[in-house]
Amino acid sequence: MFAYILKRILLMLPTLLGVLLLTFAVVQFVPGGPVEQYLAEARAGAGRGAEGGGMGYRGAQGVDPQRLEQIKALYGFDKPAHERFLQMLGQFARFDLGRSFFQNKDVWTLVKEKLPVSISLGLWTFFISYLVAVPLGVAKAVRAGSRFDLVTTLLILVGYAIPGFVLGVALLVVFGGQLQWFPLRGLTSGNWEELSWGARIVDYLWHITLPITAMVLGSFAVTAMLTKNAFLEEIRKQYVLTARAKGLSERQVLWKHVFRNALIPIITGFPAAFIGAFFTGSLLIETLFSLDGLGLLSYESVIRRDYPVVLGTLYLFTLIGLFTKLISDLCYVWVDPRVKFD
Repeated sequence: MFAYILKRILLMLPTLLGVLLLTFAVVQFVPGGPVEQYLAEARAGAGRGAEGGGMGYRGAQGVDPQRLEQIKALYGFDKPAHERFLQMLGQFARFDLGRSFFQNKDVWTLVKEKLPVSISLGLWTFFISYLVAVPLGVAKAVRAGSRFDLVTTLLILVGYAIPGFVLGVALLVVFGGQLQWFPLRGLTSGNWEELSWGARIVDYLWHITLPITAMVLGSFAVTAMLTKNAFLEEIRKQYVLTARAKGLSERQVLWKHVFRNALIPIITGFPAAFIGAFFTGSLLIETLFSLDGLGLLSYESVIRRDYPVVLGTLYLFTLIGLFTKLISDLCYVWVDPRVKFD
């Protein structure tokens, strides 16, 4: 086991290096770099007509060369690309994610500021998805082939086929715009500090309803169908027939024997689903509902070419994803001792 874990950790290094190298290389060819962003903002309206030049800075034509060199040095672009890449790797090895070009804050500070919103969305999405999907999957397996199974399958597939962003737009238009039942943006009202604790809870749930609905409806489809298929596979096995032959009730067979074995693929997917709920799938929802979380931070950083934030958050999320995948694989052994990595 120790040898396997060590091997997986060592394999993470080239994977992480490849992701960073590929992203850094792509960044070099993206038009409208941070220097041009700065010049465009400094010249106000004049910057609107500047040509995008990536790392070539063609938009800086007509600017004093000495001033241009000072701006390049400010953002670290006075060094060759390979030196900047090696410097970035050295910083990341010390878990120094750098400092934002435009927000004048450390990337770690920005992540900590935005993390509560993403955690809030992720926790609600994760728990609601599993609390709905697992019982629904069990009910579908027990009633396989019935009208209930067919209708719920149709509804699940329709919900899964609708992108969360499209569903979010529809919810905003209908329930936020036309009916005005829910707010259009934010997690709290402007008078949050003046409300009592009970009113704060109601206000928070009122704001979170639409974005969570948009995220949940499509996310629990895979879990529900996986639960159903796992239960159907276990129900057909010999030990279930033996348990029934011994006189156990259907309820005892289902919850005491089948349930424990059928949940193995569900439980082993917990780490990835739990972490993924925080860092994936919320970018469009956060942008749509103006929720100041990690997804919106990543989107704004890409738009403004804030490369330290883009590369720093990418490094952090990739590292978390690699370790989460390792934990998911180890869960197979912890849940089912029959699995051997050898």
